[in-house]
Amino acid sequence: MPAEPIRFLIVDDIEENLMALEALLRRDGLAIDRAKSADAALELMLRHDYALALLDVHMPGTDGYELAEIMRGTERTRSVPIIFVTASEVNEARRFRGYEAGAVDYIFKPIDPLILKSKAEVFFRIGQQARDLERQRDQMLEIARARDRAMAQLKAHADNSPLALVECDGALVIRRWSQGAERLFGRSAAQMVGLPLPQAGWLSAENIAVLSGWLASAPDPATPPRFSTEFTVTQGAGRALECEVYGSVLASAEGAQSLSLQILDITERRQAEEVRSLLIGELNHRIKNTLANVQAIARQSLRQAVDLRSFERSFMGRLQALSRAHSILSDATWASAPLDQLIDDQIRAGTLDGERLHRSGPRVDLSPDTMLRMALILHELGTNAGKYGALSVPEGEVHLSWALAPEGLTLRWEERGGPVVATPDRKGFGMTMIGSSATGDGDWFNTDWRPEGVIWTFGLSRGVTATRSRAMAQTGDCPAAAAGAGALAGRRVLVVEDEPLVALDISFELEDAGAEVVAVARTLSDALDTASRVRCDLALLDGNLNGEPVDRVAALLVSRGIPFCFVSGYGREHLPRDFQTVPLVEKPFNPDALRSVLCDIMVMPAAADLPPPGLPA
Repeated sequence: MPAEPIRFLIVDDIEENLMALEALLRRDGLAIDRAKSADAALELMLRHDYALALLDVHMPGTDGYELAEIMRGTERTRSVPIIFVTASEVNEARRFRGYEAGAVDYIFKPIDPLILKSKAEVFFRIGQQARDLERQRDQMLEIARARDRAMAQLKAHADNSPLALVECDGALVIRRWSQGAERLFGRSAAQMVGLPLPQAGWLSAENIAVLSGWLASAPDPATPPRFSTEFTVTQGAGRALECEVYGSVLASAEGAQSLSLQILDITERRQAEEVRSLLIGELNHRIKNTLANVQAIARQSLRQAVDLRSFERSFMGRLQALSRAHSILSDATWASAPLDQLIDDQIRAGTLDGERLHRSGPRVDLSPDTMLRMALILHELGTNAGKYGALSVPEGEVHLSWALAPEGLTLRWEERGGPVVATPDRKGFGMTMIGSSATGDGDWFNTDWRPEGVIWTFGLSRGVTATRSRAMAQTGDCPAAAAGAGALAGRRVLVVEDEPLVALDISFELEDAGAEVVAVARTLSDALDTASRVRCDLALLDGNLNGEPVDRVAALLVSRGIPFCFVSGYGREHLPRDFQTVPLVEKPFNPDALRSVLCDIMVMPAAADLPPPGLPA
């Protein structure tokens, strides 16, 4: 940006004089303004700053002396240098009046060009210097403002940062203690600044020795050495904190060293890492235990089965019991869950008849391990009662009661009104599993084979607590009855499932029920393409496809008026939020429950009887 010109002001009531003076003074970098009267001159001086004013002494109205006095009486024009220009001889009185009015010199007419240019040159250079000094002053002010802004920003960052910033001199005396350090260590700057680190009380001798070693390294002013380590430091309240420490050693021009420390509290991160490691180990343990249980159930069910069909029924029933118990525990984030909820789940699954089950007992919670064991026990008891015991005849019933005592929970299963009972000649896998699940570590069970009905009594010494401030689970009388024969015959079904074996299993079950699987989609793009063009009567939709949400697929099915259900290992809270009323079949699925849900959704009101315009039929 070009520099502003230096300005001179010429005041004379005669135009020819103005032109002559301007011609003599004209030069590069100089702007000359002309005024024919004092009023015009004052108006110009309100708009511009002048390095020199040349005033004619004799002017009509306000003369040069009076104009000079006005200029000296005004703050804006008080410092403008004035040279009087006159054609008459000036006596001492008039000369004194001129200097008193603020003049610095006189020039007499006729004007000597050399004298005029010489005197004007002095004020031109003074004006340049004043302009340069003013520009430098403005630059320095802007630099100072930028510095102040940077310092304010740096202080704000330091004060609001989660890092504790500590600066020490070469003798490890604290010279700066940020607000982050105050928050982290619980000690104020007033307490800490000026203290040597050994007396500050938050670092151990070993920590201080490490910092001394950093200072002992040869600092390079061009690239100051940087260090990092981890310390266990002591908070003001005496609590130990795990911290990451980053250090920079700086050296001044005189050679004096300083140490800048940035300290980050990683205590919660360390604890989270320990919890994560523990949870991964626990998850590994639970998965392997679950797989081992499934393996044992499969092998023992196969050993006791008379044919494949009976094996399938017994194995799937036991697997479903485990799965539903896992779902209950997942809803409770693998903390304790209510016994009543487990019983309700057995009723919903059809293992127990809610109308013929009479239960009584206090509200109790079961630990995860106890919940899984009781799920298998109740499943076996309900299955046996439905096959051979009280629930195998219309008039039979089961009385389930429990009591909580200091030594543990006593649970009693009593069957009444069923066929005459006799002690069995041999133990099946169900009875063996009940025995193995109900014993160990102080637990026990007893079986009383009364003719009028068997009584099982279990004692659980661990994993049982009284329920605290939780409402009792509501009993749901919605057994999963098998669908009527042929209800799915001829139906065209779309299967959206990313697990090949699960998709194959679902397809076989549907085909066994007489349905036709028109397509299987395993990816989101494939599902969207297939769902938009195939003709089908209903669809089965996985909860997600290889980690991708299925909201768009569900919306497309709704837009085409195709009824569907979710088949997923996820709970309801992890499924698309806009489709919370869509039925859910949880994996691993029960074939009868799957067919029942499909029959139900075929008679539910659809979003549309026909696809909307623009979509193929």
